[in-house]
Amino acid sequence: MKKQQRGFTLIELVVVIVILGILAATALPRFVNLQTDARIAAVQGIAGGLRGAIGLVNAKWQILGGSGVTSVAMVGATVTVAGTTGFPVATTAGIGAAMQCESSTACQGNVIDLSVGPTTWRPSSGGSATCQSTYDATTGAVLAVTTGC
Repeated sequence: MKKQQRGFTLIELVVVIVILGILAATALPRFVNLQTDARIAAVQGIAGGLRGAIGLVNAKWQILGGSGVTSVAMVGATVTVAGTTGFPVATTAGIGAAMQCESSTACQGNVIDLSVGPTTWRPSSGGSATCQSTYDATTGAVLAVTTGC
């Protein structure tokens, strides 16, 4: 008597699917690089925060009379602005106060450099010249560079 084999049993198929699921669950995180996405999101987030702060300070400057006004009182801080443009100056008392930074070198999880123009805002983990937001106090422009994150 010869017995014919017809294929796999249901139990064998379920065991194989469970094993493949376990392998996929343990191997997938090793191939997904979430740190790059997190740094890009951090750079874009700080750029959005900068744009919002600049817009609010500039609007308040215009309400106060515009040209000639050199400081704007905001909630929690007084922001030093350029008297001709109304944009926050590139100092701790300017854009640092508008963003309510903790210090002159750290702001909301970013490393900042207010000593050069344009000022730079880099994520604390992995920021570089190709992974940063910049603020130009003369034009009020904010640029998010995320090519090297």
